[in-house]
Amino acid sequence: MRLLTALTLSMVLQADGRAADRPVPVAGQAHRSETVAVNGMVCASHPLAAQIGLDVLKAGGNAVDAAVAASAALALMEPTSCGIGGDLFAIVYDAKTRKLSGLNASGPAPKTATLAYFAVKKLDAIPERGPLAWSVPGCVEGWDQLRRTFGTKTFKELLAPSIRYAEAGVPVPEVIAGYWKASERLLARDPGLRETFLIDGRAPRAGEVFRNPHLARSYRLIADQGRDAFYRGDIARAILKLSDAEGGLFTPADFADYRAEWIDPVSTTYRGYDVWELPPPGQGIAALQMLNTLEPHDLKAVGPNSPDYWHLFVEAKKLAFADRAKYYTDPKFAAVPTDRLISKGYAADRAKLIDPRKAGVGVQAGDALVGKADTIYLCVVDKDHNCVSLIQSNYMGFGSGLSAPGTGFGVQNRGCLFSLDPAHANKLEPGKRPFHTIIPAMVTKAGAPVFTFGVMGGDMQPQGHVQVLVNLLDFGMGVQAAGDAARVEHVGSATPTGKPEAARGGTVLAETGIPDAVVKELEARGHVVKRTKVNSGGYQGILIDPTTGVLRGGTESRKDGVAAGW
Repeated sequence: MRLLTALTLSMVLQADGRAADRPVPVAGQAHRSETVAVNGMVCASHPLAAQIGLDVLKAGGNAVDAAVAASAALALMEPTSCGIGGDLFAIVYDAKTRKLSGLNASGPAPKTATLAYFAVKKLDAIPERGPLAWSVPGCVEGWDQLRRTFGTKTFKELLAPSIRYAEAGVPVPEVIAGYWKASERLLARDPGLRETFLIDGRAPRAGEVFRNPHLARSYRLIADQGRDAFYRGDIARAILKLSDAEGGLFTPADFADYRAEWIDPVSTTYRGYDVWELPPPGQGIAALQMLNTLEPHDLKAVGPNSPDYWHLFVEAKKLAFADRAKYYTDPKFAAVPTDRLISKGYAADRAKLIDPRKAGVGVQAGDALVGKADTIYLCVVDKDHNCVSLIQSNYMGFGSGLSAPGTGFGVQNRGCLFSLDPAHANKLEPGKRPFHTIIPAMVTKAGAPVFTFGVMGGDMQPQGHVQVLVNLLDFGMGVQAAGDAARVEHVGSATPTGKPEAARGGTVLAETGIPDAVVKELEARGHVVKRTKVNSGGYQGILIDPTTGVLRGGTESRKDGVAAGW
């Protein structure tokens, strides 16, 4: 029985859903129906956060208002992955001006953080946990910039639902509870994290109610005093006190001087659509580089579970990530050849290195000058088709493993992504933003938004972006099936910290939905393939049907989230 009407991205892109009790084929029918609505939609990795965003839309708020409210809710409800001690990036489509804007709300290294300091400590890499991994948290400043520039609601209005949940309690869903359980030892080591995130010395169980009155107090300070409560007031003072006690490098000026930046998104074309990402220091352009490598190939003819497709995909990823390791950094501190890297000509030159029958090893960066992450992603589209693609992260689960007592949140460890190699483009420098893994995305056609989406999860993110788009635009899947479809993740490429490849050819992590015959053929071509039940990553997406204007939302079944429509 046909349950869903045809989904049209273009005249040739169609997909349909079928009864939920039928087996899900590896080619990618959805595990559940996509959500359809006309007045607005919020997709988030926690159902209650999506409902909070939807309530804001129903109360007259726009997509940006809803995104900020949902983001604040996730900082409470999914603290394993995000919080106000972390960073935020966003792409906003403004329906009035028909323009895209990008927001970089990532924070810089402390002004006293130098290579010489780490050399004296005889460190060849920044520790992944502890105060030396800190960079200034940008989340609250990002919320403020978003609401001031495009929003209609006050901080008091947007934070009120999360304050109520923080005080009364919120039930913990299954997947988040699993991540929380895995962090018990880390949480137990720090007084601030222990008092906030453990119940009787353990992580909250699935279905158990979690309360965070300390975060409610922090949110009330922000609601009453604005973003300065975080960067100049009581919250900043609490973090600085913790920094002094733990041997961190933060100074008051690091917080007082911090500002997020509005930047221009960059794009490439794929199958007649414009795909938008944010430029470095994020890794979004890796997705554009991969798409440019794939586009000359007739993937539709090859099919979604062909060894030829997966081989080409992995080899395209290796090429893009080799460039990522060499070039991606804060463009204020080093020239990043973004235009060259995302050009079709550069992709064509690099693609000559791909052997269709043999896996590449020791892939090097091109001449462009002539992961482990826990993150949330959410997207919102309102009735006027204003769109927000937003991603927020602590980097690793619960960040640095440190929290200022009484604040209700952990501080991120994004600074450990700097390189301590003085010759590396991404080397640590005072006031410099580190390389970033979190990337929001958007697709437009003829200047109008078509698809707002993202895939959380460290190094998986650009790989996930590409797989979702190929599923939609080449293989004709719907917005839900595109995220549910079995996927692969290639690990082992060189990193922007200067660390060498873990394995010269890396490893392909193939989900169990990938057929055995495909795995065997990839191995025959020289790939090291390991089976995994679930890869990292978490997808949300909202598609605007170009014919009817109906919103179609999907949120993958690997996570707890929902697509909530109105």
